[in-house]
Amino acid sequence: MKLQQLRYLVEVSRRGLNVSEAAEALYTSQPGVSKQIKMLEDELGIIVFERSGKRLTGITEPGKAVLEISNRILREAENLKRVGEEFAGGDSGSLVVATTHTQARYALPPVVKRFTERYAKVRLHIHQGSPAQIAEWTSSGEADLAIATEALDSFPQLLTMPCYQWTHCVIAPDGHPVLNQGPLTLSLLARYPLITYDPAFTGGGRISQTFERQGLTPNIVLSAIDADVIKTYVGLGLGLGIIARIAFDPARDTGLQALDAAHLFPSNTTRLGLRRGTYLRRYEYDFIEFFAPHLTRKAVERSMQGALSGADEYQL
Repeated sequence: MKLQQLRYLVEVSRRGLNVSEAAEALYTSQPGVSKQIKMLEDELGIIVFERSGKRLTGITEPGKAVLEISNRILREAENLKRVGEEFAGGDSGSLVVATTHTQARYALPPVVKRFTERYAKVRLHIHQGSPAQIAEWTSSGEADLAIATEALDSFPQLLTMPCYQWTHCVIAPDGHPVLNQGPLTLSLLARYPLITYDPAFTGGGRISQTFERQGLTPNIVLSAIDADVIKTYVGLGLGLGIIARIAFDPARDTGLQALDAAHLFPSNTTRLGLRRGTYLRRYEYDFIEFFAPHLTRKAVERSMQGALSGADEYQL
């Protein structure tokens, strides 16, 4: 039995039993993957994957147990490498953070600056994507840490911890009538064209739901995945924008004004996620604490131990 055979099993399962895609992801050949899986099945004396001709069609009951154990073994093998890097490499290594545009653009810059000053030898990579992509990358080990507001809780492979709460604001061009029409209400906003986030990003889905609960139909003329695009089109006069409050900077966003909308839309919680059972290196603990000061090493370790024992996770 070899670790590589276990990697083949796990990757084929992750790719929806598509051996070609798994082989491509592992930089090897399809026949090679099929051969190694068959050799492992012969060694174990069980069938892991159901077949119809040469095509894999399902996972057998013993196969599910094998995959669960294989995932655990591969995770621990990765942890061994991390321990080696921790104690042999000192303050060097790499850290891959998967996050959304809003977090990368507005929340992370001071954290990245502080981190790179403290760990000059660590190669820091920031991968931007949708919340679902971020969760997938972290679940599969392509990213070390995930930072997002949506989707992370939907992946049981991830341990998630709350970082901070944020609210929305409404942005309008200078001189727009909404700036002088008294208290901001949903019914007032529904009278104007609106530009806001795609439903999969940054609380976008909750915005539409809030209008619907009040029996209102918002006139959303444009949706985007990041606040910079929304602000650009608001500046062009296409409509009012609804964005995360942290994404508005009066010094930079000249020609626009922001109205607080915390009383209109539910607050959102940005969360940090990591694969369950992962060994965290010292600089990963520090990155987490730089981003969310309440998530000290002790707090993160408590959350990890709670996840192992089935206890409640750390609450904000």
